[in-house]
Amino acid sequence: MQTLWRFYGFSLIFTLVCLGLGAWYGWSSTGSITGTLSMLWIVVVLSVLEISLSFDNAVVNASVLKEMDEVWQRRFLTWGIAFAVFGMRIVFPLAIVAIAAGLGPLETVKLSLNNPQEYERIVSSAHVGIAGFGGAFLAMVGLKFFFDREKDIHWIAMIERNLSKFAALPAAEIAILLLVLWGVSSLLEPAAALTFLIAGILGLVTFIAVEGISAILEMKEEAARLQGAVVRSGFGGFLYLNILDASFSFDGVIGAFALSNNMIVIALGLSIGAMFVRSMTIHLVRKGTLAQYRFLEHGAFWAIIVLGAIMLVSARFHIPETITGLIGAILIGFSLWWSVRFNRRTQA
Repeated sequence: MQTLWRFYGFSLIFTLVCLGLGAWYGWSSTGSITGTLSMLWIVVVLSVLEISLSFDNAVVNASVLKEMDEVWQRRFLTWGIAFAVFGMRIVFPLAIVAIAAGLGPLETVKLSLNNPQEYERIVSSAHVGIAGFGGAFLAMVGLKFFFDREKDIHWIAMIERNLSKFAALPAAEIAILLLVLWGVSSLLEPAAALTFLIAGILGLVTFIAVEGISAILEMKEEAARLQGAVVRSGFGGFLYLNILDASFSFDGVIGAFALSNNMIVIALGLSIGAMFVRSMTIHLVRKGTLAQYRFLEHGAFWAIIVLGAIMLVSARFHIPETITGLIGAILIGFSLWWSVRFNRRTQA
């Protein structure tokens, strides 16, 4: 129990604070116990959905975080949550509406509080661009894991071995992504297709930029180590993780409008989920779960590729969030079961 509290204590306190704020807001806006409880129920459902849909996010975060020192791990949990909660769950939807409607910050906040239906419509209208950017970034994250010549552990061996061989071709994964972007854009209206392609290319460029920054920082740290300096690495990974978390949250923010179009309710529910995802990430790192379960990481990266593909295709076809979460859960569940099976055979 003490171990769980160490990992999830702050998240539980954060949850109680958010529920308290939700109760206060519900009572002040509805003036009834029924209305307040209804609002709190939506907050709880949104937080549970965010947690269940983001387990693959936690596993992938852990695969990056395990290479960082404890200082940056703590900063990811503390500083990073400000970006995840206030940046992606509050500022991001407001920024979309402000840009799309040509409104100032205060007018956008007033619109979200006084006319939530119009606020929801404007946010949803930006889905094509969000799908292109987020889908491209996530697809590159997943493809990079499998397009690796040095990768010697394979879960779905028939596919993963061949992908590892193709890694000898420079930028093979980029070529695949660009072909997919072109294919999806051909299904859209000309204006939407242009928006989708530009957003997808920006997602690709963002991934390359983050990878480049991380590589530069690693080279500087390595040079410092060779000169005998003590280096506490982590900024590159910290930056990468927060952009990755942002990409994961794009669809969740828009999908949340299926349950509520109230900005405050959505922000409270998704923020609770984001906090628990970070706690799960730290738990996985501290317990060495990825090393213990050989193929769990593979399942998470396959889930990311599927999520990226679904985001890209969602620019043309509506795909319920339930299906997205179910596919991710199945892939991670199978990889976990396969890992347990491997461990038993090895011990035998």
